[in-house]
Amino acid sequence: MKIKKILKHPRVIILIIALLISLFAINHQFTKEGVTISSVELNSSAYDSGLRTPSTETSLTSREKILEINDQKINSPEEYLSLVNQIPTNSTLTIKTTKDTYLFLKDSEDIGISVKEAASSNLRKGLDLEGGTRVLLSPVDEVSDSDIQDIISVMENRLNVFGLADVNIKSASDLEGNKFIVIEIAGTTKEELKEIVAKQGKFEAKIANQTVFIGGEKDITFVCRTDGTCSRISNCQENNGQNFCRFEFEIALSDAAATRHQEITKEIPIVPTPSGQRILNETIDFYLDDQLVDQLQIDASLKGQKATRITISGSGTGLTQEQALKETIKNRERLQTILITGSLPTKLEIVKIDTISPSFGASFINNSILIGIIATLAVGLIIYIRYRSLKITIPIMITVLSEIYLILGFAALFKNNLDIAAIAGIIAAVGTGVNDQIVITDEVLSGKSEPIKKNIKKAFFVILAAYATTVAAMLPLLRAGAGLLVGFAVVTIVGVTVGVLITRPAFGAIVKELLEE
Repeated sequence: MKIKKILKHPRVIILIIALLISLFAINHQFTKEGVTISSVELNSSAYDSGLRTPSTETSLTSREKILEINDQKINSPEEYLSLVNQIPTNSTLTIKTTKDTYLFLKDSEDIGISVKEAASSNLRKGLDLEGGTRVLLSPVDEVSDSDIQDIISVMENRLNVFGLADVNIKSASDLEGNKFIVIEIAGTTKEELKEIVAKQGKFEAKIANQTVFIGGEKDITFVCRTDGTCSRISNCQENNGQNFCRFEFEIALSDAAATRHQEITKEIPIVPTPSGQRILNETIDFYLDDQLVDQLQIDASLKGQKATRITISGSGTGLTQEQALKETIKNRERLQTILITGSLPTKLEIVKIDTISPSFGASFINNSILIGIIATLAVGLIIYIRYRSLKITIPIMITVLSEIYLILGFAALFKNNLDIAAIAGIIAAVGTGVNDQIVITDEVLSGKSEPIKKNIKKAFFVILAAYATTVAAMLPLLRAGAGLLVGFAVVTIVGVTVGVLITRPAFGAIVKELLEE
Protein backbone atom coordinates (compact mmCIF):
# COMPACT_ATOMS: atom_id res chain seq x y z
CA MET A 1 0.00 0.00 0.00
CA LYS A 2 2.82 2.39 0.88
CA ILE A 3 4.44 1.83 -2.54
CA LYS A 4 1.21 2.81 -4.30
CA LYS A 5 0.87 5.87 -2.09
CA ILE A 6 4.50 6.86 -2.78
CA LEU A 7 4.03 6.52 -6.57
CA LYS A 8 0.95 8.76 -6.41
CA HIS A 9 2.79 11.54 -4.55
CA PRO A 10 3.11 14.68 -6.77
CA ARG A 11 6.87 15.02 -6.10
CA VAL A 12 7.51 11.40 -7.04
CA ILE A 13 5.38 11.81 -10.17
CA ILE A 14 7.51 14.81 -11.17
CA LEU A 15 10.65 12.66 -10.73
CA ILE A 16 9.17 9.87 -12.89
CA ILE A 17 8.19 12.36 -15.62
CA ALA A 18 11.72 13.85 -15.56
CA LEU A 19 13.22 10.35 -15.87
CA LEU A 20 10.96 9.57 -18.85
CA ILE A 21 12.00 12.83 -20.55
CA SER A 22 15.64 11.85 -19.99
CA LEU A 23 14.95 8.40 -21.44
CA PHE A 24 13.55 9.90 -24.65
CA ALA A 25 16.35 12.51 -24.82
CA ILE A 26 19.11 9.89 -24.48
CA ASN A 27 17.30 7.56 -26.92
CA HIS A 28 19.19 4.33 -26.28
CA GLN A 29 19.84 2.25 -29.42
CA PHE A 30 19.98 -1.46 -28.66
CA THR A 31 20.46 -2.58 -32.26
CA LYS A 32 23.45 -1.81 -34.51
CA GLU A 33 22.10 -0.11 -37.62
CA GLY A 34 23.69 2.31 -40.08
CA VAL A 35 26.73 4.58 -39.75
CA THR A 36 26.86 8.14 -38.45
CA ILE A 37 28.06 10.93 -40.74
CA SER A 38 30.90 12.77 -39.03
CA SER A 39 31.41 15.35 -41.81
CA VAL A 40 30.51 16.30 -45.37
CA GLU A 41 33.44 18.05 -46.99
CA LEU A 42 32.65 21.43 -48.53
CA ASN A 43 32.88 21.41 -52.37
CA SER A 44 33.45 17.64 -52.36
CA SER A 45 31.79 15.28 -54.81
CA ALA A 46 28.86 14.86 -52.40
CA TYR A 47 28.55 18.58 -51.75
CA ASP A 48 29.01 19.85 -55.32
CA SER A 49 27.02 17.19 -57.16
CA GLY A 50 23.65 18.40 -55.92
CA LEU A 51 23.38 16.35 -52.73
CA ARG A 52 19.96 17.81 -52.04
CA THR A 53 16.45 16.45 -51.73
CA PRO A 54 14.19 17.85 -54.48
CA SER A 55 11.36 18.72 -52.12
CA THR A 56 13.13 20.33 -49.17
CA GLU A 57 16.49 21.44 -50.62
CA THR A 58 18.14 20.06 -47.50
CA SER A 59 21.56 18.42 -47.49
CA LEU A 60 23.38 15.78 -45.51
CA THR A 61 24.63 17.00 -42.16
CA SER A 62 27.05 15.89 -39.50
CA ARG A 63 25.66 13.21 -37.12
CA GLU A 64 22.93 12.18 -39.57
CA LYS A 65 22.85 8.38 -39.91
CA ILE A 66 23.24 6.58 -43.25
CA LEU A 67 21.07 3.45 -43.35
CA GLU A 68 21.32 2.30 -46.98
CA ILE A 69 23.32 2.97 -50.16
CA ASN A 70 21.63 1.90 -53.41
CA ASP A 71 19.16 -0.18 -51.35
CA GLN A 72 21.95 -2.08 -49.57
CA LYS A 73 21.98 -1.86 -45.77
CA ILE A 74 25.05 -0.39 -44.06
CA ASN A 75 26.01 -1.39 -40.51
CA SER A 76 29.67 -0.40 -40.18
CA PRO A 77 32.21 2.09 -41.61
CA GLU A 78 33.97 -0.85 -43.30
CA GLU A 79 30.76 -1.83 -45.11
CA TYR A 80 30.22 1.79 -46.14
CA LEU A 81 33.72 2.18 -47.61
CA SER A 82 33.56 -1.18 -49.38
CA LEU A 83 30.23 -0.38 -51.02
CA VAL A 84 31.20 3.18 -52.06
CA ASN A 85 34.45 1.92 -53.59
CA GLN A 86 32.55 -0.72 -55.58
CA ILE A 87 30.30 1.88 -57.23
CA PRO A 88 31.87 3.10 -60.49
CA THR A 89 32.72 6.76 -61.03
CA ASN A 90 30.01 8.78 -62.86
CA SER A 91 27.34 6.48 -61.42
CA THR A 92 24.30 7.57 -59.44
CA LEU A 93 24.19 7.00 -55.67
CA THR A 94 21.02 6.81 -53.63
CA ILE A 95 21.69 7.38 -49.94
CA LYS A 96 18.93 6.71 -47.42
CA THR A 97 19.41 8.26 -43.99
CA THR A 98 17.41 8.68 -40.82
CA LYS A 99 16.17 12.04 -42.16
CA ASP A 100 15.68 11.68 -45.91
CA THR A 101 16.72 9.99 -49.17
CA TYR A 102 19.39 11.71 -51.30
CA LEU A 103 20.30 11.27 -54.96
CA PHE A 104 23.60 12.45 -56.45
CA LEU A 105 26.33 11.64 -58.98
CA LYS A 106 29.60 10.04 -57.86
CA ASP A 107 32.02 12.09 -59.99
CA SER A 108 35.23 11.12 -58.16
CA GLU A 109 36.64 8.29 -56.05
CA ASP A 110 36.26 10.23 -52.79
CA ILE A 111 32.68 11.44 -52.45
CA GLY A 112 33.60 13.60 -49.44
CA ILE A 113 31.55 11.92 -46.71
CA SER A 114 33.31 10.78 -43.52
CA VAL A 115 31.51 8.23 -41.35
CA LYS A 116 31.99 6.50 -38.01
CA GLU A 117 30.29 3.80 -35.95
CA ALA A 118 26.64 4.56 -35.27
CA ALA A 119 26.11 5.99 -31.81
CA SER A 120 24.30 3.82 -29.27
CA SER A 121 22.50 6.89 -27.85
CA ASN A 122 22.20 10.66 -28.19
CA LEU A 123 24.91 11.19 -25.58
CA ARG A 124 27.84 13.01 -27.16
CA LYS A 125 31.32 12.08 -26.03
CA GLY A 126 33.80 14.89 -25.60
CA LEU A 127 37.36 14.93 -26.86
CA ASP A 128 38.71 13.19 -23.74
CA LEU A 129 36.53 10.16 -24.47
CA GLU A 130 36.35 10.28 -28.29
CA GLY A 131 40.00 10.96 -29.02
CA GLY A 132 41.33 13.84 -31.13
CA THR A 133 43.03 17.20 -30.70
CA ARG A 134 42.28 20.28 -28.59
CA VAL A 135 43.87 23.64 -29.39
CA LEU A 136 43.77 26.77 -27.25
CA LEU A 137 44.35 29.89 -29.40
CA SER A 138 44.98 33.47 -28.35
CA PRO A 139 44.62 36.48 -30.71
CA VAL A 140 47.92 38.36 -31.13
CA ASP A 141 46.16 41.74 -31.36
CA GLU A 142 43.42 43.17 -29.19
CA VAL A 143 40.05 42.05 -30.54
CA SER A 144 36.39 42.71 -29.85
CA ASP A 145 33.66 40.13 -29.27
CA SER A 146 32.52 40.57 -32.89
CA ASP A 147 36.09 39.89 -34.08
CA ILE A 148 36.09 36.67 -32.07
CA GLN A 149 32.85 35.60 -33.75
CA ASP A 150 34.36 36.43 -37.17
CA ILE A 151 37.40 34.29 -36.33
CA ILE A 152 35.16 31.41 -35.26
CA SER A 153 33.16 31.72 -38.50
CA VAL A 154 36.30 31.59 -40.68
CA MET A 155 37.70 28.71 -38.61
CA GLU A 156 34.48 26.71 -39.04
CA ASN A 157 34.62 27.26 -42.81
CA ARG A 158 38.27 26.22 -42.99
CA LEU A 159 37.76 23.08 -40.97
CA ASN A 160 34.67 22.17 -42.99
CA VAL A 161 36.65 22.60 -46.21
CA PHE A 162 39.23 20.15 -44.90
CA GLY A 163 36.44 17.69 -44.09
CA LEU A 164 37.44 17.33 -40.44
CA ALA A 165 34.91 15.51 -38.27
CA ASP A 166 33.09 16.59 -35.11
CA VAL A 167 34.42 20.14 -34.99
CA ASN A 168 33.64 22.11 -31.83
CA ILE A 169 34.78 25.75 -31.81
CA LYS A 170 33.91 28.09 -28.97
CA SER A 171 35.08 31.35 -27.45
CA ALA A 172 36.44 31.51 -23.91
CA SER A 173 37.97 34.02 -21.55
CA ASP A 174 39.76 34.01 -18.23
CA LEU A 175 39.21 36.00 -15.04
CA GLU A 176 41.59 38.70 -16.32
CA GLY A 177 39.46 39.29 -19.39
CA ASN A 178 41.84 37.69 -21.92
CA LYS A 179 40.00 36.21 -24.90
CA PHE A 180 40.68 32.74 -26.28
CA ILE A 181 39.33 30.35 -28.88
CA VAL A 182 39.06 26.63 -28.09
CA ILE A 183 38.96 24.16 -30.99
CA GLU A 184 38.23 20.47 -30.40
CA ILE A 185 38.36 18.05 -33.32
CA ALA A 186 38.04 14.28 -33.32
CA GLY A 187 40.37 12.25 -35.47
CA THR A 188 43.10 14.70 -36.47
CA THR A 189 46.72 15.33 -35.47
CA LYS A 190 48.70 18.24 -34.07
CA GLU A 191 50.55 18.79 -37.33
CA GLU A 192 47.36 18.97 -39.41
CA LEU A 193 45.74 21.43 -37.04
CA LYS A 194 48.78 23.70 -36.84
CA GLU A 195 48.70 24.13 -40.61
CA ILE A 196 45.01 24.98 -40.59
CA VAL A 197 44.61 27.21 -37.52
CA ALA A 198 47.97 28.85 -36.83
CA LYS A 199 48.19 30.80 -40.10
CA GLN A 200 46.24 34.00 -40.64
CA GLY A 201 45.83 33.02 -44.29
CA LYS A 202 45.80 36.40 -46.03
CA PHE A 203 45.69 35.93 -49.83
CA GLU A 204 46.11 38.78 -52.33
CA ALA A 205 46.42 38.81 -56.11
CA LYS A 206 48.17 41.93 -57.41
CA ILE A 207 48.89 43.43 -60.83
CA ALA A 208 51.35 46.33 -60.95
CA ASN A 209 51.29 46.32 -57.13
CA GLN A 210 47.51 46.94 -57.12
CA THR A 211 45.19 44.42 -55.47
CA VAL A 212 42.84 42.73 -57.92
CA PHE A 213 41.18 40.31 -55.49
CA ILE A 214 41.60 38.74 -52.07
CA GLY A 215 40.57 35.40 -50.56
CA GLY A 216 37.01 35.04 -49.32
CA GLU A 217 33.48 35.02 -50.67
CA LYS A 218 33.47 38.78 -51.30
CA ASP A 219 35.80 38.40 -54.31
CA ILE A 220 35.78 34.62 -54.94
CA THR A 221 32.50 33.05 -56.08
CA PHE A 222 33.82 29.58 -56.95
CA VAL A 223 36.98 27.51 -56.39
CA CYS A 224 37.49 24.35 -58.45
CA ARG A 225 38.61 21.54 -56.15
CA THR A 226 37.39 18.09 -57.21
CA ASP A 227 36.82 18.48 -60.96
CA GLY A 228 39.85 17.22 -62.89
CA THR A 229 39.05 19.47 -65.85
CA CYS A 230 39.75 22.64 -63.86
CA SER A 231 41.98 21.42 -61.01
CA ARG A 232 45.09 19.40 -61.84
CA ILE A 233 48.64 18.55 -60.84
CA SER A 234 51.23 18.39 -63.62
CA ASN A 235 54.85 18.84 -64.61
CA CYS A 236 56.49 16.71 -61.92
CA GLN A 237 60.22 16.72 -62.64
CA GLU A 238 63.64 16.41 -60.97
CA ASN A 239 66.25 19.17 -60.82
CA ASN A 240 69.52 19.15 -58.83
CA GLY A 241 68.42 16.31 -56.56
CA GLN A 242 65.02 17.91 -55.78
CA ASN A 243 61.65 16.89 -57.18
CA PHE A 244 59.12 19.53 -58.16
CA CYS A 245 55.41 19.29 -58.96
CA ARG A 246 53.09 22.07 -60.07
CA PHE A 247 49.37 22.54 -59.48
CA GLU A 248 46.74 24.61 -61.23
CA PHE A 249 43.09 25.28 -60.49
CA GLU A 250 40.52 27.77 -61.70
CA ILE A 251 38.54 30.25 -59.65
CA ALA A 252 35.60 32.49 -60.53
CA LEU A 253 35.71 36.17 -59.58
CA SER A 254 32.87 38.40 -58.46
CA ASP A 255 31.75 41.24 -60.70
CA ALA A 256 33.56 43.78 -58.49
CA ALA A 257 36.86 41.86 -58.68
CA ALA A 258 36.50 41.41 -62.45
CA THR A 259 35.92 45.15 -62.80
CA ARG A 260 39.11 45.86 -60.84
CA HIS A 261 40.98 43.56 -63.23
CA GLN A 262 39.55 45.52 -66.15
CA GLU A 263 40.54 48.91 -64.72
CA ILE A 264 44.07 47.86 -63.72
CA THR A 265 44.98 46.10 -67.00
CA LYS A 266 43.58 48.57 -69.54
CA GLU A 267 46.59 50.92 -69.26
CA ILE A 268 49.30 48.21 -69.18
CA PRO A 269 51.25 47.97 -72.47
CA ILE A 270 51.48 44.75 -74.49
CA VAL A 271 54.91 43.22 -75.16
CA PRO A 272 56.00 40.20 -77.22
CA THR A 273 57.82 37.20 -75.74
CA PRO A 274 60.82 35.47 -77.37
CA SER A 275 58.43 32.73 -78.49
CA GLY A 276 56.20 35.28 -80.22
CA GLN A 277 53.36 35.27 -77.63
CA ARG A 278 51.81 38.67 -76.85
CA ILE A 279 51.51 39.35 -73.13
CA LEU A 280 51.01 42.30 -70.78
CA ASN A 281 54.09 44.02 -69.42
CA GLU A 282 53.04 43.14 -65.85
CA THR A 283 52.50 39.79 -64.15
CA ILE A 284 49.73 38.80 -61.78
CA ASP A 285 51.43 38.13 -58.45
CA PHE A 286 50.00 35.88 -55.74
CA TYR A 287 50.83 36.71 -52.10
CA LEU A 288 50.10 34.42 -49.17
CA ASP A 289 50.58 36.01 -45.74
CA ASP A 290 52.53 38.82 -47.53
CA GLN A 291 54.94 36.34 -49.13
CA LEU A 292 55.13 36.06 -52.93
CA VAL A 293 54.18 32.47 -53.81
CA ASP A 294 53.80 32.67 -57.60
CA GLN A 295 53.78 34.93 -60.67
CA LEU A 296 51.86 34.36 -63.87
CA GLN A 297 52.04 36.12 -67.22
CA ILE A 298 48.84 37.76 -68.48
CA ASP A 299 47.81 37.11 -72.07
CA ALA A 300 47.24 40.20 -74.22
CA SER A 301 43.65 39.12 -74.86
CA LEU A 302 42.84 39.94 -71.20
CA LYS A 303 43.91 43.58 -71.47
CA GLY A 304 41.03 45.77 -70.25
CA GLN A 305 38.73 42.77 -69.93
CA LYS A 306 36.43 41.81 -67.05
CA ALA A 307 38.08 38.45 -66.42
CA THR A 308 35.74 36.27 -64.41
CA ARG A 309 37.85 33.08 -64.60
CA ILE A 310 41.42 33.07 -63.28
CA THR A 311 43.88 30.19 -63.08
CA ILE A 312 45.78 29.93 -59.78
CA SER A 313 49.00 27.95 -59.71
CA GLY A 314 51.75 26.90 -57.32
CA SER A 315 54.17 24.11 -56.57
CA GLY A 316 55.56 21.68 -54.03
CA THR A 317 58.99 20.10 -53.57
CA GLY A 318 60.42 16.95 -52.00
CA LEU A 319 63.38 14.60 -52.04
CA THR A 320 61.29 12.04 -53.92
CA GLN A 321 58.52 12.47 -56.46
CA GLU A 322 56.04 11.00 -53.96
CA GLN A 323 57.04 13.57 -51.32
CA ALA A 324 56.84 16.37 -53.88
CA LEU A 325 53.38 15.23 -54.96
CA LYS A 326 52.12 15.13 -51.34
CA GLU A 327 53.56 18.60 -50.64
CA THR A 328 51.99 19.95 -53.83
CA ILE A 329 48.56 18.56 -52.91
CA LYS A 330 48.93 19.98 -49.40
CA ASN A 331 49.89 23.45 -50.72
CA ARG A 332 47.01 23.38 -53.23
CA GLU A 333 44.44 22.43 -50.57
CA ARG A 334 45.67 25.12 -48.18
CA LEU A 335 45.51 27.78 -50.91
CA GLN A 336 42.05 26.61 -51.99
CA THR A 337 40.87 26.74 -48.38
CA ILE A 338 42.06 30.31 -47.90
CA LEU A 339 40.53 31.41 -51.20
CA ILE A 340 37.19 29.93 -50.10
CA THR A 341 37.17 31.16 -46.50
CA GLY A 342 39.26 34.33 -46.56
CA SER A 343 41.76 35.49 -43.96
CA LEU A 344 41.36 35.76 -40.21
CA PRO A 345 40.81 39.25 -38.72
CA THR A 346 44.06 38.83 -36.76
CA LYS A 347 46.93 36.42 -36.32
CA LEU A 348 46.55 33.73 -33.70
CA GLU A 349 49.11 32.03 -31.51
CA ILE A 350 48.81 28.52 -30.15
CA VAL A 351 48.80 28.66 -26.34
CA LYS A 352 48.27 24.94 -25.78
CA ILE A 353 47.68 21.89 -27.95
CA ASP A 354 46.77 18.41 -26.70
CA THR A 355 46.19 15.16 -28.58
CA ILE A 356 44.30 12.21 -27.12
CA SER A 357 44.21 8.84 -28.85
CA PRO A 358 40.80 7.17 -29.44
CA SER A 359 42.08 4.01 -27.72
CA PHE A 360 42.84 6.02 -24.57
CA GLY A 361 39.32 7.49 -24.70
CA ALA A 362 37.72 4.03 -25.01
CA SER A 363 39.86 2.73 -22.15
CA PHE A 364 38.85 5.69 -19.99
CA ILE A 365 35.14 5.04 -20.64
CA ASN A 366 35.46 1.38 -19.63
CA ASN A 367 37.42 2.28 -16.49
CA SER A 368 34.94 5.05 -15.60
CA ILE A 369 31.97 2.67 -15.87
CA LEU A 370 33.75 0.06 -13.72
CA ILE A 371 34.81 2.59 -11.08
CA GLY A 372 31.32 4.14 -11.12
CA ILE A 373 29.72 0.76 -10.38
CA ILE A 374 32.22 0.05 -7.58
CA ALA A 375 31.76 3.53 -6.08
CA THR A 376 27.95 3.21 -6.19
CA LEU A 377 28.06 -0.17 -4.44
CA ALA A 378 30.51 1.22 -1.86
CA VAL A 379 28.22 4.18 -1.14
CA GLY A 380 25.27 1.82 -0.75
CA LEU A 381 27.23 -0.41 1.62
CA ILE A 382 28.39 2.49 3.79
CA ILE A 383 24.84 3.89 4.00
CA TYR A 384 23.50 0.47 4.98
CA ILE A 385 26.18 0.11 7.69
CA ARG A 386 25.29 3.59 8.94
CA TYR A 387 21.50 3.09 9.17
CA ARG A 388 21.08 -0.71 9.15
CA SER A 389 17.86 -0.27 7.18
CA LEU A 390 16.97 -1.11 3.59
CA LYS A 391 14.05 1.32 3.91
CA ILE A 392 16.63 4.11 3.93
CA THR A 393 19.42 2.60 1.83
CA ILE A 394 17.30 1.66 -1.21
CA PRO A 395 15.60 5.09 -1.60
CA ILE A 396 18.99 6.83 -1.29
CA MET A 397 20.51 4.62 -3.98
CA ILE A 398 17.49 5.04 -6.27
CA THR A 399 17.79 8.81 -5.85
CA VAL A 400 21.54 8.72 -6.59
CA LEU A 401 21.01 6.74 -9.80
CA SER A 402 18.09 8.99 -10.77
CA GLU A 403 20.28 12.08 -10.41
CA ILE A 404 22.97 10.59 -12.64
CA TYR A 405 20.38 9.67 -15.29
CA LEU A 406 18.76 13.12 -15.16
CA ILE A 407 22.15 14.80 -15.65
CA LEU A 408 22.83 12.53 -18.64
CA GLY A 409 19.37 13.36 -19.99
CA PHE A 410 20.12 17.07 -19.72
CA ALA A 411 23.41 16.55 -21.59
CA ALA A 412 21.62 14.64 -24.37
CA LEU A 413 18.75 17.13 -24.59
CA PHE A 414 21.01 20.18 -24.90
CA LYS A 415 23.75 18.35 -26.87
CA ASN A 416 26.48 18.96 -24.31
CA ASN A 417 29.63 16.90 -24.73
CA LEU A 418 30.56 14.54 -21.90
CA ASP A 419 34.27 14.81 -21.14
CA ILE A 420 36.47 14.22 -18.10
CA ALA A 421 35.51 17.61 -16.62
CA ALA A 422 31.81 16.78 -17.04
CA ILE A 423 32.26 13.37 -15.40
CA ALA A 424 33.99 15.10 -12.48
CA GLY A 425 30.98 17.43 -12.28
CA ILE A 426 28.61 14.44 -12.15
CA ILE A 427 30.65 12.95 -9.27
CA ALA A 428 30.59 16.30 -7.42
CA ALA A 429 26.83 16.70 -7.92
CA VAL A 430 26.09 13.11 -6.85
CA GLY A 431 28.33 13.49 -3.80
CA THR A 432 26.38 16.60 -2.81
CA GLY A 433 23.15 14.68 -3.39
CA VAL A 434 24.15 11.82 -1.08
CA ASN A 435 25.13 14.33 1.58
CA ASP A 436 21.75 16.10 1.29
CA GLN A 437 19.86 12.83 1.57
CA ILE A 438 21.81 11.95 4.72
CA VAL A 439 20.89 15.37 6.15
CA ILE A 440 17.20 14.69 5.44
CA THR A 441 17.40 11.18 6.93
CA ASP A 442 19.24 12.29 10.08
CA GLU A 443 16.78 15.15 10.65
CA VAL A 444 13.85 12.74 10.36
CA LEU A 445 15.42 10.07 12.63
CA SER A 446 16.73 12.47 15.26
CA GLY A 447 13.53 14.47 15.64
CA LYS A 448 10.94 11.79 16.31
CA SER A 449 9.22 13.99 18.87
CA GLU A 450 8.28 16.41 16.08
CA PRO A 451 6.27 15.76 12.92
CA ILE A 452 8.35 14.34 10.06
CA LYS A 453 7.16 17.10 7.73
CA LYS A 454 8.64 19.74 10.04
CA ASN A 455 11.96 17.89 10.27
CA ILE A 456 12.15 17.66 6.46
CA LYS A 457 11.58 21.43 6.22
CA LYS A 458 14.52 21.96 8.60
CA ALA A 459 16.68 19.70 6.43
CA PHE A 460 15.73 21.64 3.30
CA PHE A 461 16.86 24.89 4.89
CA VAL A 462 20.35 23.37 5.23
CA ILE A 463 20.15 21.90 1.71
CA LEU A 464 19.19 25.24 0.10
CA ALA A 465 22.04 27.00 1.91
CA ALA A 466 24.48 24.35 0.66
CA TYR A 467 23.02 24.65 -2.85
CA ALA A 468 23.55 28.41 -2.93
CA THR A 469 27.14 27.97 -1.73
CA THR A 470 27.88 25.33 -4.38
CA VAL A 471 26.46 27.43 -7.23
CA ALA A 472 28.38 30.49 -6.02
CA ALA A 473 31.59 28.45 -5.96
CA MET A 474 30.99 27.17 -9.51
CA LEU A 475 30.25 30.53 -11.15
CA PRO A 476 33.90 31.73 -11.28
CA LEU A 477 34.87 28.43 -12.95
CA LEU A 478 32.71 29.37 -15.94
CA ARG A 479 35.44 31.86 -16.85
CA ALA A 480 38.51 30.36 -15.20
CA GLY A 481 41.02 28.20 -17.07
CA ALA A 482 40.20 29.74 -20.49
CA GLY A 483 36.91 27.86 -20.59
CA LEU A 484 38.42 24.40 -20.03
CA LEU A 485 36.57 24.04 -16.71
CA VAL A 486 33.16 25.06 -18.06
CA GLY A 487 32.03 21.43 -18.38
CA PHE A 488 32.74 20.76 -14.71
CA ALA A 489 30.99 23.94 -13.55
CA VAL A 490 27.91 23.54 -15.78
CA VAL A 491 27.34 19.87 -14.93
CA THR A 492 27.80 20.51 -11.20
CA ILE A 493 25.31 23.41 -11.27
CA VAL A 494 22.82 21.36 -13.31
CA GLY A 495 23.27 18.37 -10.98
CA VAL A 496 22.67 20.25 -7.74
CA THR A 497 19.78 22.17 -9.33
CA VAL A 498 18.13 18.94 -10.47
CA GLY A 499 18.64 17.63 -6.95
CA VAL A 500 17.07 20.61 -5.21
CA LEU A 501 14.12 20.89 -7.59
CA ILE A 502 13.36 17.23 -8.36
CA THR A 503 15.21 14.43 -6.56
CA ARG A 504 15.53 15.83 -3.01
CA PRO A 505 11.79 16.67 -2.76
CA ALA A 506 10.96 13.21 -4.12
CA PHE A 507 13.35 11.58 -1.63
CA GLY A 508 11.79 13.59 1.19
CA ALA A 509 8.33 12.39 0.17
CA ILE A 510 9.52 8.76 -0.01
CA VAL A 511 11.22 8.92 3.40
CA LYS A 512 8.18 10.57 4.94
CA GLU A 513 5.88 7.77 3.73
CA LEU A 514 8.28 4.95 4.65
CA LEU A 515 9.20 6.17 8.14
CA GLU A 516 5.83 7.50 9.20
CA GLU A 517 4.11 5.17 11.66
